[in-house]
Amino acid sequence: MGLSGLLAQLSAALPVNVPVDVPVDPDAGPARDLLADELAKQEYLAAKPTWFDQLIDGFTDWLDDLTTGSGDGGPPANGLLVTIIVIAAVVIVAFLVFGLPRLNRRSAVSGSLFGEDDERTAAVMRSAAQAAAAAGDYQLAIAEMFRSIARGLAERTVLSTSPGTTANDFAVRAGGAFPASAAGLASAASAFDDVRYLGRSGTKDQYEDVAALEQQLRTAKPVLTAVAP
Repeated sequence: MGLSGLLAQLSAALPVNVPVDVPVDPDAGPARDLLADELAKQEYLAAKPTWFDQLIDGFTDWLDDLTTGSGDGGPPANGLLVTIIVIAAVVIVAFLVFGLPRLNRRSAVSGSLFGEDDERTAAVMRSAAQAAAAAGDYQLAIAEMFRSIARGLAERTVLSTSPGTTANDFAVRAGGAFPASAAGLASAASAFDDVRYLGRSGTKDQYEDVAALEQQLRTAKPVLTAVAP
């Protein structure tokens, strides 16, 4: 196709109100100048792809290479690789937006509890209490449920216990954080001392009172943000 034909096509592609006044058969030098001037017009510049268009095209080509292989006849890329890349990108974005996840502070609460080394969580202690109650062993059920109350409040960072903390001391401090449950805590501490140190068997009513208290405190909001050990 000659230069005159190319200019004719360019003229046809332009809107009708865009004038194109080009000699039919210009010389080579003037023809290049005319073509450069024509392509520099706003209509052509607006049709050029933007940097964002080029970025998207490049990313799409990259994904196509991962999916279909980098060359003719080459083996297709492993779909697992694409999945790993996508997951890694999602994880990175999540870290940037939400930050590193906090460690589960409940898993760090362990150690001595009312004179015994105990690494269990409050949920495990509660399950042990319920199992003991189902078996009719209210002595063990009361002790385990009271321990679950203490460990649960420690897991929530409401208050903590030390190796020398007694049931009564815990009840007093917990009652300061939950005034509405202060009487119940004192009664539960007394029941714990009865079955733990005085060898009493305990009753079903005592267990049910301690269990109800544990359930209530599990979601109750303390009036203090923290209670010193």
